[in-house]
Amino acid sequence: MLEWALLICLLVIIALLWHCLTLRYTIEKRAGILFSEWRAGRLEPEAKERAELLCREWAMAEEERIRKDAVVKSEAVIRGKISEHLAPYFPAFSYDARDARFLGTPVDFVVFQGLSSGSLEQIVFVEVKTGKRGSLSSREQQVRECVGKKRVAYEVLHLDRQP
Repeated sequence: MLEWALLICLLVIIALLWHCLTLRYTIEKRAGILFSEWRAGRLEPEAKERAELLCREWAMAEEERIRKDAVVKSEAVIRGKISEHLAPYFPAFSYDARDARFLGTPVDFVVFQGLSSGSLEQIVFVEVKTGKRGSLSSREQQVRECVGKKRVAYEVLHLDRQP
């Protein structure tokens, strides 16, 4: 008799498991169908309109933030360019402003130290940096390396002579 009771309990457990598995399959299938319908655009019109409104609000706010950021960066670039030109007149510039010649690129100034007083002592290449970005570009680094290795020359070019 105990064996029959165990067998019946086992059959009931198997039936319950089968029922749970088929129910789970049915639920997952129905969820998949609902998701597909939602994805295909069968949303309620109010929900669609609300989503579009939120998207437009976000886009306008983001555009405003991007524009403000662009203005701030543009102002920083302009301030940097002005500072480069006016650098010889700042106290941090340790050379006579009359000896400095602005190039802009690949270095900002060539300083002919002492030239204005009549005795040239040294020629100095000066790169001006402002703001947070104080690192040299690759071109500026190349100029610094050439000067450091004394790979500098002087040449006179006569345009009125024909070879």
